[in-house]
Amino acid sequence: MNEATEHTTQDGLELVYPPVFADVSEAVRVRLRATRWWRVLRWAARGACALAFGVAALALFLPREPEPGKAVEMILLGLVALAAAELAPWATARSVFLLARSQGEARAVVDEDGGRWITRDTDVVVRWAMLPQYVETPRLFVLLTARRTGTGFAYLPKSGLAGPADLDRLREILDRNSSRV
Repeated sequence: MNEATEHTTQDGLELVYPPVFADVSEAVRVRLRATRWWRVLRWAARGACALAFGVAALALFLPREPEPGKAVEMILLGLVALAAAELAPWATARSVFLLARSQGEARAVVDEDGGRWITRDTDVVVRWAMLPQYVETPRLFVLLTARRTGTGFAYLPKSGLAGPADLDRLREILDRNSSRV
């Protein structure tokens, strides 16, 4: 942890950090796990894959002429459904990361009012009412919108903190103003 990347301000805690794909990817995965539709989509993809494999087995093993072409089609279709669902978090994270990387280093200030994220071309203030929940991971604090079907999130990498005291202070600010999920 680097003292040069974190500052305590009168009104809150300031973090300065570069966009890192691993951080964005973890934040996206946390956001997706907190939504209902993501669980439904993953189970639907797994179900479609199992169904396609079942149809492929029937095409090969029914007491009539085997249809290997149909079986291959069904297996490929099942694998495509499964791969699409499993690759969605990576594709989403990559898209968000490319946008963040184009903005360069980010600065976040977290205080009793909410968070402020500043990059080369943006300055966004988000009040706690918009991010009333958070998840702590080993690398990040991921702030979430309240809607379980929503996609809104922000993240604060722990790597931007100078030491354990700042980690505890950030956790206290979040606990006072947001609910741990």
